[in-house]
Amino acid sequence: MKKILVLGAGMVAGAHTRYLLDQPDFHVTVASRTLGKAQDIIRDHPKGEARQLNVADEAALEDLIRQSDLAVSLLPYKYHPKVARLCVKHHKHMVTTSYVKEAMTRLDGAAKEAGVILLNEIGVDPGIDHMTAMKVIHHVQRGGGEITSFTSYCGGLPAPEANDNPFGYKFSWSPKGVLLAGKNTAHYLKDGQEVFIPGEELFDHHWTVPVEVEGKVIDFEGYPNRDSLPYMETYGIPTTKTMFRGTLRNVGWCPTLRKIVDLGLLDDQERDGIADTTFARFIADLIGSTGDLKKDLAAFLEVEEDSPVINNLEWLGLLSDDPLPLKKKGVPVDILTARMLEKMQYNEGERDMLILQHEFIAQYPDHGERITSTMIDFGIPHGDTSMARTVGLPAAIGVKMILQGEINLTGVHTPVVPEIYGLALAELGRLGIQFTERQETLGK
Repeated sequence: MKKILVLGAGMVAGAHTRYLLDQPDFHVTVASRTLGKAQDIIRDHPKGEARQLNVADEAALEDLIRQSDLAVSLLPYKYHPKVARLCVKHHKHMVTTSYVKEAMTRLDGAAKEAGVILLNEIGVDPGIDHMTAMKVIHHVQRGGGEITSFTSYCGGLPAPEANDNPFGYKFSWSPKGVLLAGKNTAHYLKDGQEVFIPGEELFDHHWTVPVEVEGKVIDFEGYPNRDSLPYMETYGIPTTKTMFRGTLRNVGWCPTLRKIVDLGLLDDQERDGIADTTFARFIADLIGSTGDLKKDLAAFLEVEEDSPVINNLEWLGLLSDDPLPLKKKGVPVDILTARMLEKMQYNEGERDMLILQHEFIAQYPDHGERITSTMIDFGIPHGDTSMARTVGLPAAIGVKMILQGEINLTGVHTPVVPEIYGLALAELGRLGIQFTERQETLGK
């Protein structure tokens, strides 16, 4: 019986853990700061165990890792290096869904010496995006072609019938993570020219991206996601003229978030003097308003009073006399997060939707090809969200492949090699998470 330690019991842990418990020879321990969350996932499964764990207690964390064959870190990314270091120390494998940071990269040599794999970026974005991209890229390269353009978009959104609030968004994973991503700088390559976008200007750079969803073409807003250029090396396409990775949202998200940035509501510096304050007074203090708040806010943001942006902020309750969720002092982004989480939850039985779409331009000696690869996955009403499935299941499949000896790599890895993505994509397809590909022949 292989022993798996799952660290964290958040939104994606349920689908991940149930997949592992369904395997015949796996025992799964879910460890969480809140024991009840871990118990809700394990329930009464005979091969499962729930444990309470404060990750700051390194001795307790180390003891759990030492007793396991593999640890899965579904914790915030800052804890991954600590978990990885302890896994290497005790010759245990590790899986995460997060981006590889420098602290993780530095463990590559030690992991190889220990004979273990630290498999990262095996969720949806990053994760499924890497695997499906590499499948197409390697196919083109085996056929003698060269990728000259790569464009990719990913978005976790409400399904069309659940898209019923002015922001066009509901939270299926960490709301603070969604908002803080709006402060990231962006860097991509377009037609051979590098484009740099400062974080405060991110939402000024968006455009229409049409995607067919359940037989109907819907226009979304697409905008850049972090630094795309390192993926030229990661994906083995160093001569591509366009390299772009972006995020999808429903129309109206970017203009509203741009003004939320201007208001300072994504700031993470603690503010005093908010005891017993209302949202209206908090916003008035931010902009220096002493009169008509709505009029002053429109002037501060340089929009009309009846603009969609003001209407959206008013719908959210930022101009209301509702009390702030933080009583004495707090961080603006935490205040916004709490309000959005209150107003932008999925109702029982509603579906979320995950869209992932790649477009490749491939050049062969005698012709060109445009290849579009699209995944549209929906949550299960009254069951797992699509976000939980598309993040949690790839990681669970990676765990199974490692423990069953189907992955024999050591060191720090992401799922960009056939040894990983081939079997993983096949298993995802069996679970109903599939891509459709469309090809169009171009001239030389």
